[in-house]
Amino acid sequence: MANIATTTSPIFNTSPRIERVALSGGAFCLVIDDALVEPERVAGFALAQAREFRNVDFNAYPGTYLMPLPELVEALRVFFIQHLRRFFDARRVVSAHCRYSLVTLEPNALRPYQWFCHRDNQRVVPGESIQASVLYLFRDAALGGTGFYEPAIPPDALTAFYVDANTLSVEAFAGKYGLEPGYICDSTRYFTKIGSVPAKWNRLIFYDGSLLHSGDIRAPERLSTDPARGRLTFNGFFVSRRNAA
Repeated sequence: MANIATTTSPIFNTSPRIERVALSGGAFCLVIDDALVEPERVAGFALAQAREFRNVDFNAYPGTYLMPLPELVEALRVFFIQHLRRFFDARRVVSAHCRYSLVTLEPNALRPYQWFCHRDNQRVVPGESIQASVLYLFRDAALGGTGFYEPAIPPDALTAFYVDANTLSVEAFAGKYGLEPGYICDSTRYFTKIGSVPAKWNRLIFYDGSLLHSGDIRAPERLSTDPARGRLTFNGFFVSRRNAA
């Protein structure tokens, strides 16, 4: 990965096999195995920069992040445009943001808004859509893939739930909603799980960022702050103009 800017070899598979995983209500997740031509190089950059990972302080992600080389961001953007954009309500990509990520927090360290699934489209304006991707760069599948959900309560109750999760203390939120600190992995009284994709080395998934989703962290004791042993992913977010009506 260190000399990625000087190589003419493709970073991503130029002939990807795209599997469509059906979810509820017409929703779906796209899965590409063997996504990277040389996954060890892409993961190796993060391993070499292990001390540069920083705590996420700009959203609810329960861990740390590292900014990638621009060449990798551009390669994923082009890959999305060439192979995946046609599956979504995405006419033209307006922006692309990527980062390496590590889930690191123990369940008891989570804030209430980290106990459940989320969407990625909070800052998307009308006329735009957002697509998200996760590239799994770890071999221990027990570290968890990605689960997808839909609300199990009415919209007004869901709005109040999210407000309380961001404003109440851990004790107050847990008492009000009958929940305990921890990662969501299955259906609850508030969210219904509609599908999941297991983690696999060099597997890349794409989905609509408006879908409720969360990491399937079933074995939090296996999490690590070391990218060589932890749940290392490369996450992408693509804001696109919607297709013309």
